[in-house]
Amino acid sequence: MANNNYIDIMEKNHMEIPWHDYTSQDSDVLISKAGLIEKASVIGRVGLIMLSCGTGAWRVRTSMNRLSKELGVTCTVDVGLMSIEFNCFDGTDCISQSLSIANTGVNTSKLYRMEQFVDDFPTEEAHLTGEEIHRCLDKIEQIHTLYSPIRLGLAAAIACCAFTFLLGGGPIEMLLAFIAAGIGNLIRTKLIKHHFTLFLNISVSISASCFVYAVCLKILEIAFHVPSVHEAGYICSMLFIIPGFPFITSGIDLAKLDLRSGLERLSYAIIIVLVATMFAWIMALLLSLRPLDFTDLNLDPILYLILRLIASFFGVFGFSIMFNSSTPMAATAALIGAIANTLRLELVDLTSMPAPAAAFAGALTAGLLASIIKKNNGYPRISLTVPSIVIMVPGLYLYRAIYNFGIMELSDAVSWFASAIMIIIALPLGLIFARILTDKTFRYCT
Repeated sequence: MANNNYIDIMEKNHMEIPWHDYTSQDSDVLISKAGLIEKASVIGRVGLIMLSCGTGAWRVRTSMNRLSKELGVTCTVDVGLMSIEFNCFDGTDCISQSLSIANTGVNTSKLYRMEQFVDDFPTEEAHLTGEEIHRCLDKIEQIHTLYSPIRLGLAAAIACCAFTFLLGGGPIEMLLAFIAAGIGNLIRTKLIKHHFTLFLNISVSISASCFVYAVCLKILEIAFHVPSVHEAGYICSMLFIIPGFPFITSGIDLAKLDLRSGLERLSYAIIIVLVATMFAWIMALLLSLRPLDFTDLNLDPILYLILRLIASFFGVFGFSIMFNSSTPMAATAALIGAIANTLRLELVDLTSMPAPAAAFAGALTAGLLASIIKKNNGYPRISLTVPSIVIMVPGLYLYRAIYNFGIMELSDAVSWFASAIMIIIALPLGLIFARILTDKTFRYCT
């Protein structure tokens, strides 16, 4: 017992559900002929796994509805961020269940496998027993992270390094952000693996990123006489914490009038942003870091365009890996992001289009491209669109707003905050209109 850590011996606050107790292991009754309780266990478990992947309420409900129709029952579902309440009717009996997950996160590989499960259910799983179906779901639930903490740290390093260039940073800021973000996300991944609470994960990883950036910059100042003006890049070193999935899925849920799920996801995203920016502000005060403007790189426009495409590709690729996408899925999202994000930046530079309008155009482009690609390879649309536009989320604006609030520069704070809010609203709107244009089922509220 002395060798076990605390998580191994503690009593779990969320009890595990014994799914196989709903079925008989030696029964040969197919799920279509089984009782309502057994059918409800399959429907509910599918919805719960989908929810644990980070997808929105509309997709969870759609999957549960498809299984319900195939099994000959009627299902009404209320979906939140971390819980599902649903009723199943078969014309005679009614089963009500309330299910919840212990923590929320993003797992695009598991989501892809679950969408395949739902799509194939009429031809494959519908001809199995309840016990056999739960065994299939056991295997899907075992799809945890595809990558080690070191690789996830490297993915965050690549993403934030690319993010730094796209925000205007130079080689020194990119190098320091690479090191600091990699270490920060490595620590965060380790904490998540040991089931530490959300606030602790954010505060420790963000503080570590800021501290590492400051230490590395000081070493460069002493060893190579690098000027302290490069301290502005410390903001980019913590952008791996951006809650892209809850931000985007909250907008989609609100568009479909899933207010409970939408507001809960939005609240979750706001909590992450507030905690992250608050601890980054505290670290900035302790380490005497200031969010200065980046110095102009003075690059040729054509070269700048090419570098933006490359940086956007690697930035989206890194974020997609952090969402547990397979390498082909991450590369597909990166191609979409390279086109959409570069379009957004060029619209701002060449046409003086306001940043929120350019963000809408970029998100719309990403959504349309993802819809076209989904028809060919079947990847979940949200697994392609969210990584491709998370690089457009104005993390820099949000941090500068909190920083200026902290030092009581209220006019600057309000200006940064207003700009950030407008862009954040524009991004899900772009995806929503892309879905409206390409998905007939998404156009109606039925």
